[in-house]
Amino acid sequence: MDIAHLERRATRLRRHMLTMASGRGQGYLGQGLGIADLMAALYFHEMKYDPQNPKDPKRDRFVMSTGHYSIALWAALVEAGTLPESELTTYGADDSRFEMSTLDTTPGVEVIGGSLGHGLGQAAGMALALKLQGSTSRVFVELSDGELQEGSTWEAAMAIAHFRLDNLVALVDCNGIQADGPMVLRMEPVAEKWRAFGWEVRDINGNDMSGIVEALHWARATAGVPHAVVLRTTPGKGLPSLERREKAHFVRIEPDDWDKFEKEFAASSEAS
Repeated sequence: MDIAHLERRATRLRRHMLTMASGRGQGYLGQGLGIADLMAALYFHEMKYDPQNPKDPKRDRFVMSTGHYSIALWAALVEAGTLPESELTTYGADDSRFEMSTLDTTPGVEVIGGSLGHGLGQAAGMALALKLQGSTSRVFVELSDGELQEGSTWEAAMAIAHFRLDNLVALVDCNGIQADGPMVLRMEPVAEKWRAFGWEVRDINGNDMSGIVEALHWARATAGVPHAVVLRTTPGKGLPSLERREKAHFVRIEPDDWDKFEKEFAASSEAS
């Protein structure tokens, strides 16, 4: 696999996200930039996905449990060719298909997001159904460290291990933030918690493309148990001034900030 190609894809995803945020001057930009590397690895390497037929029964499923991360999903679907680039600047606008939280009326979206703590349970149902149907399709579910404070997440984790759903991969974005700043509850050790529920786990740098690809290969090769990849990501990755913000959950971009962000992103992209 050409890691440099995937890194270029991730850069393009970040560019799409900046375009989206520029439309209304706001959005969940920090989280999206943080998981751009994961989204590039999934959509352009790991997942079985036809951009022109997003409802193909043979597809792998991607469940975005944190619906407010939608900016990253829209970027991936635009880059893949499922959605048109011309709609990027409608992000968050009335009647836009690019909602600030995922809606399953938009092509390429599997579940409605926004009510946190539900995605892993929904993914469990999909994975179990695929097993019963004899399908080889897999389910990838993105969730956050904030969602680990939801009891429903751990109920689903227990059930998935019980049913030995090795066709499901949990992708846990550990960026250390919530709506108003740092995490409220202490969730560490995250990896050990998943292991205690019967999962195989990898704990990696979520902004290192080589590490992400290797972890996804590992999850595919290990049978009989579900897999969790804990991704340590940096909110606002690619924009140094945003990376340093304590409150990067929801970002409002003032007109005077936009030129600075553009220059920072260009410099960061060249450096990488």
